[in-house]
Amino acid sequence: MADYPQRCWYMAGWADELGEGGFSREIRGERLFVFRTADGVAALRDRCPHRFAPLSLGTRDGDRVVCGYHGLAFAPDGRCVHNPFADRIPAGASVPAFHLVERDGILWLWGGDRQDADETLIPDFGFIPDTRASRTVRGYTLMQAQYEYGTDNLLDLSHIEFVHKGTFAGQGVIFAGRHKAHMQGDTLHSDWWMPGIAPPSVARGHVPDDAVVDHWLEMRWNAPASMRLMVGVCPHGGPRDTGFEVPQAHILTPANDHQSHYFWSSTRYDALDSPETDAALLRLFGEAFDQEDKPMIEAAYANMAGCDFWAEKPLSLGIDQGGTRARRLVEAMIAREKVDG
Repeated sequence: MADYPQRCWYMAGWADELGEGGFSREIRGERLFVFRTADGVAALRDRCPHRFAPLSLGTRDGDRVVCGYHGLAFAPDGRCVHNPFADRIPAGASVPAFHLVERDGILWLWGGDRQDADETLIPDFGFIPDTRASRTVRGYTLMQAQYEYGTDNLLDLSHIEFVHKGTFAGQGVIFAGRHKAHMQGDTLHSDWWMPGIAPPSVARGHVPDDAVVDHWLEMRWNAPASMRLMVGVCPHGGPRDTGFEVPQAHILTPANDHQSHYFWSSTRYDALDSPETDAALLRLFGEAFDQEDKPMIEAAYANMAGCDFWAEKPLSLGIDQGGTRARRLVEAMIAREKVDG
């Protein structure tokens, strides 16, 4: 199994996925049961230590999770708190518990030991929850590819011109722009600035077709693969706040060595009460991610056939430095954690 960084937060799912019963999801090669408690949220290994039945197939007794096979009950911290066959709790009856936090409509899972969880490291996605002035659509897809291949794709937005011809293609505006990748603390930025261009497709309905605008695509990355994209347009030479900006979330979580969860969202500030707009955006993003991005990423990953990424000497075009730096940052993070123990 691949190494994964530990001192960071992984998206386990959207908070509104939980419902009454919780859900089971594989993360970093381990299946977890994620559920609500009276005081918050919790995550346990989805496997009873007795005969290994999934706890997600059991029932709930308040905050307790009761195994559906032989009735052992577990508290949110993983302790076995009830044995229906005796007063004594057997040795080794606990299950691993994970530190889970609900914030900004996202369930964040700490990658390391529970007692070391640092909630100050949770990336800010405060634009996601709906407000009186905003509305967010959300989505999810499972990709048959290692998660860093998805990071490569998102940190190199020049692919829009080629992959997204049916949806987001920018009519060549990327080629009129400048790309810059830079660090700010532990945060990596991969930004495009395209001044003095014709309105890109995202500006339709917002500015006249014959306008001249400045356009930006600014991607923020935090380990292991939590990304925020700001898509903006304003009148050429004017302040940004005279235009508009669309914030998006693009968050990848490794399911295992060969699959990854891709969670995405897009926030708007108009047509707030329009289910038709919701449906149209969901169709658009579904086509862009499921029918355009996903097949290409999966095909590229399959084409590696288990090869080591760096050993294959990937060609650099400059515009891909964001993905390259993200890969190196994750590798350095894992190496430091091994030294620190």
